[in-house]
Amino acid sequence: MQDQSLDLVKRLSATTMVLPVQVLGELFSLLVRKAGRTPSDARNAVLYWRNAFNNLTDTSAEVLLSAVDLAQSKVSFWDAVILSAAAESGCQMLLSEDMQDSFVWKGVMVINPFKQPHSPMLEAILDPVSCLGDHVKSGHT
Repeated sequence: MQDQSLDLVKRLSATTMVLPVQVLGELFSLLVRKAGRTPSDARNAVLYWRNAFNNLTDTSAEVLLSAVDLAQSKVSFWDAVILSAAAESGCQMLLSEDMQDSFVWKGVMVINPFKQPHSPMLEAILDPVSCLGDHVKSGHT
């Protein structure tokens, strides 16, 4: 699964991706608690991923209140924070294997990037050459 995740990140455009800061916090916690890494090693991993993305989004007061509203449904609070941060940032898609695939909140669709076949929405950004090819074939430039 780790190899699939890294391949996916490599295929996505870093300029169009947004990384909620909450995800970095969860990464730190997971590395220390479940993977047995030292806090120093986990910090280095967080710094690496923070620097790999051009767009980070914070958990603002608006994101927090939106997450509280969303968490009243059957979404965990921390997942709600991530989804609300994505919505606040203007994202159209959130990649997550933990949340319900195809769930939509404030215009953001949750897509499981490991589900096969990939959703057409995800395929469109993973393979921009084929999308461009289809675009050109249809006579548009």
